[in-house]
Amino acid sequence: MISLESLEENFRFLTLEVANQARATRDILGKPEKELVERLIARDDYIDNLKTIIENKCFSRIHAEEGAEQSESNRIRAIHIICVNLERIADHCVNIVRQIKHFSDPTFLHRYEFHSMFNLIQSGLDMILPVQRSQKVAQALTICKIEHELDNQYKERFDQIQDEMRAQHNADVGDLITALFIFRYLERIGDALLNVGEAFIFAFLGEKIKIHQFQALQETLSQAGYEGSLSEIDFESIWGGRSGCRIRRVKNTNPDPSKEVIFKEGQKEKIQQERDNIDRWSDLFPGIAPHVVGYNEGGNYASMLVEFLPGCTLDEVVLTTEPEQVRNALFVFEQTLVDVWEDTIDPQDHPSPGFIKQLSGRLDKIQQVHPGILTPHKRIGRITIPSLRKRLEQGTALEQAVQAPFTVLLHGDCNLNNVVYDFEEQRIRFIDLYRSRQADYIQDVSVFLVSNFRMPIFEPSLRARLNWTIRHFYHFARGFAAKHGDTTFSFRLALGLCRSFLTSTRFELDTEFAYEMAERGGYLLDRLLEHGSKHQEEFTFPEAVLYY
Repeated sequence: MISLESLEENFRFLTLEVANQARATRDILGKPEKELVERLIARDDYIDNLKTIIENKCFSRIHAEEGAEQSESNRIRAIHIICVNLERIADHCVNIVRQIKHFSDPTFLHRYEFHSMFNLIQSGLDMILPVQRSQKVAQALTICKIEHELDNQYKERFDQIQDEMRAQHNADVGDLITALFIFRYLERIGDALLNVGEAFIFAFLGEKIKIHQFQALQETLSQAGYEGSLSEIDFESIWGGRSGCRIRRVKNTNPDPSKEVIFKEGQKEKIQQERDNIDRWSDLFPGIAPHVVGYNEGGNYASMLVEFLPGCTLDEVVLTTEPEQVRNALFVFEQTLVDVWEDTIDPQDHPSPGFIKQLSGRLDKIQQVHPGILTPHKRIGRITIPSLRKRLEQGTALEQAVQAPFTVLLHGDCNLNNVVYDFEEQRIRFIDLYRSRQADYIQDVSVFLVSNFRMPIFEPSLRARLNWTIRHFYHFARGFAAKHGDTTFSFRLALGLCRSFLTSTRFELDTEFAYEMAERGGYLLDRLLEHGSKHQEEFTFPEAVLYY
């Protein structure tokens, strides 16, 4: 088996060789000589070979060491990432010296200050081996930050060259463009150094995290009053949200579970909205939403730390626990919803559902995953079957005639995995409240029902559990509707389910199962169009469409 020492020896040679190439590149720009250029280009083959050797050793070691420590596996993966980027830096050096032949005067570049950019690059390359030995996150961050400084310096050179192009009436335009290319390659070396620094952070922390996310975590932890070192923090990426937010479980190496938090980072608008929604829920129903431990904004991004909730999400409960526990969990969940809905009901608010309009806005994404799912216009003999898009246009017009009898405070994304059940305290808590708002409760009902249906679970006993959960929840929701005089429940539920069945197909790569959902959505749409907008209270909901 290939030893780690042998791998690291090659890595040291590669690092030193690339640092030499960067140094030689600066020397050549200062004093362009053909012989030096040819020597530098020739050394690039040696770097390519070293990179290939390291790459082979990395993969061989990972494959050979079944059951190896995760930390060692991460370390090898980081070495591979770093060597790929070192080879890229060497390529940029070669590209830089090859530009010299395009200058009308080989010393043309001397009119610009380029040494400071090389100083930054050299400092980054010289730090790689010390950082590998020390395994200090702070030093890895220093390498990352070089990219930002190189970006700033590139911008200054870019502006200067652009001004000269405007002022000199194209006199040296060829030389100016060549100079710009050289500075561009130097800026791209900064990108590679950023990747090197982030690879080290991955090796040390065990999680891939971008520098802006890392800085956001640092600042958010600091604002939350955490004073320890980040080396005492364990990270676990638990969900790359479809909303684009990054979500991580963060805990101190101290085994106290009460110290665990969830770190969430993403676009400022979304994180800000979720924080505000959590505050609203906490005011109305203390304890139902996780406590916000820390919040931080920076540029277009924001991050927050929220309490890590004990218990299991409902999908875990339904699929992995005893039937009695499933019944208990669903009972507590439904009672929680009744409490929330009845406490927040607004009988003066009668919005149009907007489900079909929402679905129409997602058709392109559905078609991207399943190009054939949007059925085209068809004609069979004298029978004309409009395309799904056309039928949805009709559905949008139909929906405008529909009004909810009242509104309640919604979860807004009431999927099984956004509801946490605490076995010990027999309570339900909600997570991922970004979309929470006052609206028609059919929104949460339809999303919850389809979040059960769309689970790609086909083992009969587990599927029976999902069908039981769907049936129980459907009759619970229908009972709530009857109690509150909601006579158009079935009509609006069909609209909501049509939306949820069809939009869920974009997350399902099993074509047969995706088409199964699409057909059910299309069937409900056709039933609604056939019924028309009048006498909505007489619409008969085809309950069988809920069960797989």
